[in-house]
Amino acid sequence: MNMVQKVRKYIPLAYGTYFNLLSYVSPDTAAQRAFRLFCTPRKGKVLRHQYDYLRNAGDEVLTVKGTPIQTYRWKGAKKQTILLIHGWESNTFRWRNLIAALQKLQYNIVAFDGPAHGFSGGATFNVILYAECIQQMFLKHRPDFVVAHSVGGMAALYHQHLFPDSHVKKIVTIGAPADLSEIMSHYQKILRYNNRVHEALNAYFIRRFQFGIDDFSSGQFVVNNAVPGLLIHDELDTVSPVSASEKVHARWQKSQFIKTHGLGHSLHHEEVNKHILDFLNS
Repeated sequence: MNMVQKVRKYIPLAYGTYFNLLSYVSPDTAAQRAFRLFCTPRKGKVLRHQYDYLRNAGDEVLTVKGTPIQTYRWKGAKKQTILLIHGWESNTFRWRNLIAALQKLQYNIVAFDGPAHGFSGGATFNVILYAECIQQMFLKHRPDFVVAHSVGGMAALYHQHLFPDSHVKKIVTIGAPADLSEIMSHYQKILRYNNRVHEALNAYFIRRFQFGIDDFSSGQFVVNNAVPGLLIHDELDTVSPVSASEKVHARWQKSQFIKTHGLGHSLHHEEVNKHILDFLNS
């Protein structure tokens, strides 16, 4: 194990030890700090090779909960409006290949960088805030279709749960997680914080968001979702297990499910883009 690998291994454990000790002094403070770390992306800001592509498509900056949110627009001439929503530690650049395909079909395309990602401001990111950003894009652009990756897919389904009367006609999620409990369990395993911290985090979620960790689930959000959906997930996804989309598909009456093999979590592949285009054009 080289030095970089050692640092990557032991820094999370140091945080977990710190939260464990702090929880005996102030469980609430431990929970607040553990949550802030959980919501702080390590990457996702614009890289040099992404700069020109995003700047050339830059649209207005919206302010959501005091956070400046950079939006983008590729205007089409004939077809409907599509909203693209990226995932954790990513930005709008991840959609470049799909955008090119959609442009050929003359769709009107809009997107935005999530808080603390891309050209947007802020230091932290969470699904609740992300859903509020999505709502601002809905109010501004009234998209007909939504295509969302990873946590963006979870946020999109949560947004539709909050605003079921939106006029969106189709929703596509790609490699999206389903349960906050599964995400937090993974976080706990990485940091190895104890159940005292976990219980404090659950209490913190209830106070701040009015739901507990076990209550936030895309499987619940789609039970009454009347919008047709397409879920795409790779069976070898090591970030978000394919069982997440299987669970959501089972509870989303108007959904279709496509399982890929060997495309990983990012699902950057022409095959995936073709599935999306076929679904939107059907």
